[in-house]
Amino acid sequence: MVGISTLGVGSGLDLNGILEKIDKAERKSLEPISKQQAINTAKLSAYGTLRTSFQAFLAANEKLVSSDIYTSTKASAISSSISVDAGADAIPGKYIVNVLQLAEPQTLTSIVKKDIQALNGNNAIQRTLKFICGDGNEKKIVINKDQTSLTAIRDAINKSDCNFSANLIKVSENGFRLSLTAKKTGVENALKSIEVVGDDLLNQFIGFNSNGQQSGMVQSIVAQNAKFTVNNVDIENSSNTIKNAIEGVTLTLNEQSGQNHTITVTRDNDRTCSAIEEWVDAYNSLQDSIASLTRYNPVAPGKMQDSNNGVLFGDGTLRIIHSQLMNIITTGSGSSVYKSLSQVGISLIPDNGKLQLDTKKLNNIITDKHDEIKYVFAGNSIASGIATTLTGKLTNALSNEGILQSATESINKKINTLNEQYTNANKKIDDDIARYKSQFIRLDKMLSKMNGTSSFLMMQLNNFKK
Repeated sequence: MVGISTLGVGSGLDLNGILEKIDKAERKSLEPISKQQAINTAKLSAYGTLRTSFQAFLAANEKLVSSDIYTSTKASAISSSISVDAGADAIPGKYIVNVLQLAEPQTLTSIVKKDIQALNGNNAIQRTLKFICGDGNEKKIVINKDQTSLTAIRDAINKSDCNFSANLIKVSENGFRLSLTAKKTGVENALKSIEVVGDDLLNQFIGFNSNGQQSGMVQSIVAQNAKFTVNNVDIENSSNTIKNAIEGVTLTLNEQSGQNHTITVTRDNDRTCSAIEEWVDAYNSLQDSIASLTRYNPVAPGKMQDSNNGVLFGDGTLRIIHSQLMNIITTGSGSSVYKSLSQVGISLIPDNGKLQLDTKKLNNIITDKHDEIKYVFAGNSIASGIATTLTGKLTNALSNEGILQSATESINKKINTLNEQYTNANKKIDDDIARYKSQFIRLDKMLSKMNGTSSFLMMQLNNFKK
């Protein structure tokens, strides 16, 4: 409100106080709008909380739609010689494995050199290092005449995309060897030959030929493949990590044993049970959010509603979604054997709408009727399951065209309208107060002038009497 501190000075009237009371009375008309703004802003926030809760439940729900949850397996081996990992397509059973030999990478070593910075090539400007692997792949590296020292050769090889690495080994106080080690194990990944084209001197130092011809580099470690048996069937592989020697199982050979070891592949029922437990917990968290947002505190007849009622108490959108979810959970099973959740150990608590899980009962059914648990949640070719139907319903509700988005947009429109109403009403009050002030100023001046005239007349009258 425009400053009014000088009003009433001329008239002696409390025009200041009068104008403040008018301003206060006028602004009371803004209170209903402010109240509606607060209510709708709270609703908007509540819908955000609700969306987050639905998204969390959808994430847990989608896990139960995935077939991996029901088909996953686990493998175990009571031996440090073998590590095992089972995939979803592994077949439960027992397998006998014997590790006869580990795969090893090839290592080549040069003769001893005293100076790692000394050049080992001729004066040619360039020369080409040509490496040929056992699988026939060829790699070439071009180096200059100042790159023929041990350190320079090491760096040139390591900067290339060759499938082996180079390092220097200090064998004595003044002795160093260049060592090349294949990055992958197995015979096919070993170097068949190294040839230096354009520098015979350097070739004498790092040249190599696996056919036994004299060369500069020698094999300090010969490459070899892994050898093992599965159920007495001989298997050879270039790597110590072998996939699908046992269908759906990855074997990692850690050490040679020469003994039979049993690998056991079983269904991972714990994973299925854990996913269902997470689903129950997510649903109960959703129920807590809904209960908080729709909380109702009873009052005596004729009394005002409790201000602590939930922001979405009586909200039609939430009531529709909640009703649909409850209907699916109670009637949506896709199994012809277990037609309700209570039959698999998941019961509905009438007092609060939450789910209660009997883990022991659920585990027993997962063990004995594994496929039926899948049908309950994920369905089959005949009927959709609870999780499948819920996923469709929640995805639609949370989409940009869904019921939650529509409700949110509706509230945003209300808030925008209320903000506009408030701005317009507030401006009208400011204009009215400004007009009143202008009128009060004129009144103050007029009364001040009249008081001056009255005082003059009284003075003249008194003088006349004398």
